[in-house]
Amino acid sequence: MGEAVGFIGLGIMGSRMAACLVRAGHEVTVWNRTREKADAWAEEHGGRVAATPREAAEGAAAVISMVVDGPQVDRVLLGEDGAVHGAAEGTLFVDCSTIAPADARRIGRALEERGHMFLDAPVTGSSPKAETGTLTIMAGGEGRAFARARPLFDAMGEVILHVGPMGDGQVVKVISNAVSASNCATLAQALVVGRAAGVDVEALVQVMANGSANSTMLDLKAAPMLAHDYTPLFKLAHMVKDVGLALEEGLAAGAPFPSAALAHELYAAAMGRGLAEQDFACVLEAVEGLAGVKL
Repeated sequence: MGEAVGFIGLGIMGSRMAACLVRAGHEVTVWNRTREKADAWAEEHGGRVAATPREAAEGAAAVISMVVDGPQVDRVLLGEDGAVHGAAEGTLFVDCSTIAPADARRIGRALEERGHMFLDAPVTGSSPKAETGTLTIMAGGEGRAFARARPLFDAMGEVILHVGPMGDGQVVKVISNAVSASNCATLAQALVVGRAAGVDVEALVQVMANGSANSTMLDLKAAPMLAHDYTPLFKLAHMVKDVGLALEEGLAAGAPFPSAALAHELYAAAMGRGLAEQDFACVLEAVEGLAGVKL
């Protein structure tokens, strides 16, 4: 039998990651801001539903959080009903959210001061890989915390990396996401240029897929873009946040990231069209608007 795990946050990614832990034999107690979603998850996968993050941590050897941003992580871990208040000394805390590296370090230090272990361990791979337990996980923190978390990571991920000290997981993640965002925005521009030039855009996609223009973004987003299907695998609002964090890290380091800056502007334009909850492939809508061309 695996460890007792408190899992906080059952969104698109968290619900699937928690299910992987159950399949691996861990005893999972879940908390979600919307209780109905937690109840539905428990009915499908088993496990127990907690009334608060604090309750989710009670009796747990490890607490995993997967929420939207730094303020939410702070609230669910350190707030009035936060998990830290229900955790026994020596509990392992793993935050899989994507947040500012400075927030990860601050929260991690606060937990360590209370006698706990902490890893910032954001993930990449979107919901299909979360479903199959084949995510890429990049963890920042002490080596002993990483070793202790490894069985949990093995249940949720396929490529599992200890990338450095606390906060470095977040730095690696936001830079990686900024590249993904840039690739997706470039794909949207290419399709719109192809349509405006009057070529067969499906043929264009096939040519790119079989040459050096191929990419994961082409595989994942070309068909949804052609269909204008923005069913969310990764929400636009989350991508805007992540690219913004990457730009902040670049600014602090004195290193330019102009392709990410352009992508951020295009995604911001899509946000202005009311598409925050749609998949970030909806950047196509902003590019179409600039060109006055519809795929």
